[in-house]
Amino acid sequence: MALTIVAVTLCILHSSSALYFHIGETEKKCFIEEIPDETMVVGNYKVEMFDKNSNSFIPTVYGLGMHVECRDPDDRVVLSRTYAAEGRFTFTSHAAGEHVICLNSNSSAWFNAGQLRVHLDISVGEHAVDYQQVQAKDKLTELQLRVRQLLDQVEQITKEQNYQRYREERFRQTSESTNQRVLWWAIAQTIVLLVTGFWQMQHLKSFFEAKKLV
Repeated sequence: MALTIVAVTLCILHSSSALYFHIGETEKKCFIEEIPDETMVVGNYKVEMFDKNSNSFIPTVYGLGMHVECRDPDDRVVLSRTYAAEGRFTFTSHAAGEHVICLNSNSSAWFNAGQLRVHLDISVGEHAVDYQQVQAKDKLTELQLRVRQLLDQVEQITKEQNYQRYREERFRQTSESTNQRVLWWAIAQTIVLLVTGFWQMQHLKSFFEAKKLV
């Protein structure tokens, strides 16, 4: 099975990414999202099939679906499910770091669909919340809804800051470990050079003594 990995950089101020891509029947495409812990992620997708008669992409027929698999930074499966040709998947991260989201079609199990075009929109944090639905469900006023949005934004910013501190700590640990390894490598090289020089001096001394030059 062909596998393509696409790295999607997630910025603090850009927590939603919309794109489309082409895949074959047995091809899998994966996206890397850097997500803080305890953060909701919502993905909306739509699959279109290439029609040779019209030489264009058209909505897919019944039976074509997409399998979505999400793994956390510890390579544990967070979500693994087969959906319809158009739908929505959601999950909540339990560990901060790079989450891998993979999609592949099940077209080969149904018919020869050829090339597919997938429209994908991934929303993270407060961008994944449908506040119109929240307002209708909780019967909130416009002011209450705005306060709710601001509280969610503050919470998300706090999570992002904690994640950035976590990344800085890991980077510092990696830098310190690399510096220590470089230091020990330099010490080892110095010791090898000193031992080699001492051995050469002893060898030359033995050689001169054997030749009775000293």
